[in-house]
Amino acid sequence: MKIGTPLSHNATKILLLGSGELGKEFTIEALRLGIEVIAVDSYPNAPAQQVAQRSYVIDMKDGRQIKNIVYREKPDFIVPEIEAIDTDTLLELEKKGFNVVPSAKATKYTMDRISIRRLAAEELGLKTSAYRFASDIETYRKAVKEIGLPVVVKPVMSSSGKGQSIVRNEDEIDRAFHYAQENARGKGSEVIIEEFINFDFEITLLTVRTKNQGTLFCEPIGHVQVDGDYHESWQPQPMSETALKKAQEMAKAVTDALGGYGIFGCEFFVKGDTVWFSEVSPRPHDTGMVTMASQNMSEFELHLRAILGLPIKIKMLSPGASYCFHAKTHNVAPAYEGLAEALGEEDVWVRIFGKPTTRPKRRMGVAVARAETVEEARRKAKRAAMAMKVIENEL
Repeated sequence: MKIGTPLSHNATKILLLGSGELGKEFTIEALRLGIEVIAVDSYPNAPAQQVAQRSYVIDMKDGRQIKNIVYREKPDFIVPEIEAIDTDTLLELEKKGFNVVPSAKATKYTMDRISIRRLAAEELGLKTSAYRFASDIETYRKAVKEIGLPVVVKPVMSSSGKGQSIVRNEDEIDRAFHYAQENARGKGSEVIIEEFINFDFEITLLTVRTKNQGTLFCEPIGHVQVDGDYHESWQPQPMSETALKKAQEMAKAVTDALGGYGIFGCEFFVKGDTVWFSEVSPRPHDTGMVTMASQNMSEFELHLRAILGLPIKIKMLSPGASYCFHAKTHNVAPAYEGLAEALGEEDVWVRIFGKPTTRPKRRMGVAVARAETVEEARRKAKRAAMAMKVIENEL
């Protein structure tokens, strides 16, 4: 692999589609290796745009705008960081010879829960929860009745828990349908109705597809979601060898079917030795921010190395944990207090994402920690996150 000089005629370029907190950490890793990063998002001064060499602000669901930038910049790699992208345009660009990471198929399938669920359950035969799809209220009500309460209702196109809810009684059925449709990303209005799995815990299994080393796995990551959105994660999540092997086999099957090189965040429900496939993201995963403390290579470095075909050796440094802190109101130009207290303990780090605006429950930063045990790492990360205060100025 030959790396050029940034901002020169021979620069090695990454076009980053989506410039949030995960993209920011990925960009920092790329800059360390002398790569030029062009960060794209739908609003200015997004976190990754603050560290990339150059940036654009476009509607990423508009394929014409994406193509305009791609043909102007001629990047070596197109790296999607979010789901809300015109994925048909990525398929077209890949056919024209551009390198979409990990593949245009992976990006398209994982944005659409219909495609990924049918791939996993119907084509690959993986164990999943029972499910139905519906685009109108009558079909939806029938599907809920067939599966039986409680059920989980999600938009077929969404991410980070947007539009997701658990329906436990009949009074919540219609409300969940409308909530899912209102919070969908992309062009889809369908919802997926899933059987509620009474699992012991859920995990993210970071799965790295490489050119020369086959498929590699990080230790399983446990996490807590609130309203479908990640709030806390830790690594490793204790689980049986039987369950871990099943999860790894499922992760390899799904990622092999999607193709390409890079990191995938594969999510599973686990109860004893039983494992259900849930979802997969073809990029660094928000729960994987714990790897900034727990591993010798973070998920962001792993993604970059896999893309570039560089050697990878994954090693746990110690048990680790992450804990997020959030905004409470709609505002602009927030400030932060509590850093000295948050960083008062050994082996604790804080990442302020630098988002220019706030809204209720928006993730604004994360504390990561490591310790001799997972339990102590979780306590340290939570204490640090609780010390952080998002100061939202009066408009």
